[in-house]
Amino acid sequence: MDEIEEKKMVEIFLKIIGPSPPCRLNVPSSIKVHELRKMIAGNRHMPIENLRLVLRGNVLHDSENGDDEVVQFNNGDSLIVAVKPKPPPRHFRDEFEDDDDDELRFQLPPSTSKWKRKLFYLLRDKLKFPDMLLMVIFSISPKVWAIIMTWFILASIARRYEVAPLFLLATGFGLIFYNLGHRKQGELSAYSVFNEDFRELPGTLNAEHIDRDIRAGRF
Repeated sequence: MDEIEEKKMVEIFLKIIGPSPPCRLNVPSSIKVHELRKMIAGNRHMPIENLRLVLRGNVLHDSENGDDEVVQFNNGDSLIVAVKPKPPPRHFRDEFEDDDDDELRFQLPPSTSKWKRKLFYLLRDKLKFPDMLLMVIFSISPKVWAIIMTWFILASIARRYEVAPLFLLATGFGLIFYNLGHRKQGELSAYSVFNEDFRELPGTLNAEHIDRDIRAGRF
């Protein structure tokens, strides 16, 4: 069993950018990038949040599309290690300088489902969608997206049968009635036509009141 474990370990060379000399490190031949980053940071006393790793010309990332990245090592591989310098204090930056801090970018909440995370990384990293568009896409619930897609399908059918104006008119009335809201028991509507006995809200000014005031000599 010990021999099997020994075969899984390989020796790699760490080429650290800066005054530190190269060194050797024994690591598993297959290891997750975030575990490798933690191991190197602890071994060389480096800040893990600013650590950058480059293997065979490729920058290693902890995850891709929401899944942990795994790297395969061969015995004698060279790994370039660099420490990203800390940004200057905010009061030293130019007020018009574009700040690329990750905290300003749109991020999904931790409770987001796995399939939604994969879609998010695909749109952001592969298709290069801007953050504003991503915010709009992921702020809308799946139910609303289903309604939007259904509307476009029905719109294409209405256009084919040349009833698009009627379809748009029906959509407008549907939006109006959908946004009317619900009144509590005994609550008056701002429109007297919807109230019992056509009761009006106190302070309502209409043509009947103006006519009555003119006849009474109040103007």
